[in-house]
Amino acid sequence: MAEVPNGRYLPISEHGPIGDLRTVALVGSNGTIDWYCCPSFDAPSVFGAILDADRGGSFELAADLPVRTKQFYFPDTNVLITRFFTEDGVGEVQDFMPLGDGVEADRHRLIRRVMCVRGSIPFRARVAPRFGYGLDPHTVRRHDGLILFESADLSLALSATVALECDTVDAWAEFTLAEGQSAVFALDGLNGNVVPRGCPHDEAEQQFTATVAFWRRWLSASRYRGRWREMVHRSALTLKLLTYAPTGAIVAAPTTSLPEQLGGERNWDYRYVWLRDAAFCVYALLRLGFTGEATAFMNFLTTRCMRDDGPSGPLQIMYGIDGRTELPEHTLDHLAGYQGAAPVRVGNAAVNQLQLDIYGALIDSIYLYDKWGQPISSDLWERVYALVDWVCDHWDQADEGIWETRGGRKNYLYSRLMCWVAIERAMRMARRRGLPADLSRWGRARDAIYRQIMRRGWSAARQAFVQHEDDDVLDAAVLMMPMAKFISPTDPKWLATLDALTAELVSDSLVYRYDAKASPDGLRGEEGTFSLSSFWYVEALTRAGRLDEARLAFEKMLTYANHLGLYAEEISHTGEQQGNFPQAFTHLALISAAFSLDRALG
Repeated sequence: MAEVPNGRYLPISEHGPIGDLRTVALVGSNGTIDWYCCPSFDAPSVFGAILDADRGGSFELAADLPVRTKQFYFPDTNVLITRFFTEDGVGEVQDFMPLGDGVEADRHRLIRRVMCVRGSIPFRARVAPRFGYGLDPHTVRRHDGLILFESADLSLALSATVALECDTVDAWAEFTLAEGQSAVFALDGLNGNVVPRGCPHDEAEQQFTATVAFWRRWLSASRYRGRWREMVHRSALTLKLLTYAPTGAIVAAPTTSLPEQLGGERNWDYRYVWLRDAAFCVYALLRLGFTGEATAFMNFLTTRCMRDDGPSGPLQIMYGIDGRTELPEHTLDHLAGYQGAAPVRVGNAAVNQLQLDIYGALIDSIYLYDKWGQPISSDLWERVYALVDWVCDHWDQADEGIWETRGGRKNYLYSRLMCWVAIERAMRMARRRGLPADLSRWGRARDAIYRQIMRRGWSAARQAFVQHEDDDVLDAAVLMMPMAKFISPTDPKWLATLDALTAELVSDSLVYRYDAKASPDGLRGEEGTFSLSSFWYVEALTRAGRLDEARLAFEKMLTYANHLGLYAEEISHTGEQQGNFPQAFTHLALISAAFSLDRALG
């Protein structure tokens, strides 16, 4: 691993996302945007310093003297405020991306409004885009008071209400603001019919007001009024931020290759639509009352995903945000990686894996949408019917499982469980709606799965349900068994399993997915605890009636969030965030755990 000079990289947790429902930028607590892909989540980065401080590119904007900083979101929005506390005064940067329609939506405008709220402060800004993950050269020129950064595939227009300087690569400004004064920087993506234009103070104010109103109007539909309203609503806003509005897709995370362990190889590209993650997102949002996102995702499914049989069945585990099926994985060897932790990967080879659990997650979300949203169409039911028939024929195959291991296929209990869910939920829909179904055949398959899990997924030696058949390795994925209504949360076998998981995989409320030494997954290095599993654990304790334990575990988990209430995929031994950030899976599990625990506490 390359040696990295001190202070070159902020901790992953020291960031906050902003976005326009097409892409996301990460703003560091130091005021630097060090991750931004334009014009979409899965486009090449133009600011990628989080993956290479020298070659990645960034947009710095900060007080030009020693400071302390704090970040927070403008209440009930995804507008981010970074505050600078200095000996001479207090300043702040308001970062947001307006949510427009038509041509304005294609502008992907990023607005940075900096102001001095007390005293007098010198500021500095440097805009250093590096197109195509730092591979594509670009030119810089002035045009009608703007600075244009132009590459072969993308151009950006920078405007500011203060004087800008530039050379052949970057642009910068140095300026001083007195109390009550402000400056505006706007960066536009020039795609299609977008015409570059500046952003004067009054337009920035209007777009700030409109952006705040959009997020507050959206959040007002939430029905959650429980104990953890602020954390639940921050999670909901984050899930919405990970939505790609043109298609209704929901990405797993807006970043790639943030490491699960420094020096390991578990660096993956999460800027795609995992059917499992997105289906669980639909469940979480439906519980809060957000039916529009569920409808949009159902449209994404029916128009872009449910096609002819592929090599691993009628569904892939993941798709591009536009529904594309090819996501070839390759490494960007010119980038050093976060803190020198290569490899940096683009694309995801797991797209070709067989993960049978996706059918249960998907059909469960369709069942809930039919129940809580609106009745599904006859065309969608025909597709569900075909999926269930396929599951009945293929549920007993070995697969790569929910954790996408690269060590060969096994007979994972979780995959069996979710095949059971797929069939059982489809049968419920058919009975409630009177829809055509081969209930006799489906019922036989459902019951065969149940018997096999009980016979071969239970280890008498471990007194627990285990990771895969006829073995004794524990796996946090089985925490879904009572949540999926496969087994009673107070069944003696389940309570014994919960105790076994607590003893072996739980550390101060944090839950490891599995022991990679006991169950090799084909990858070098170790990983941290998995935050999704930690919130599943809270919900399992809740359903088992162990409310004091559940509440303590939940409150402890909240202390591992970053300063904005956000989570990456994993948490390290020292409590640091690891992996791609922010992760949808974690935030949807937080919502579900908070919802269940709050209801149980009464």
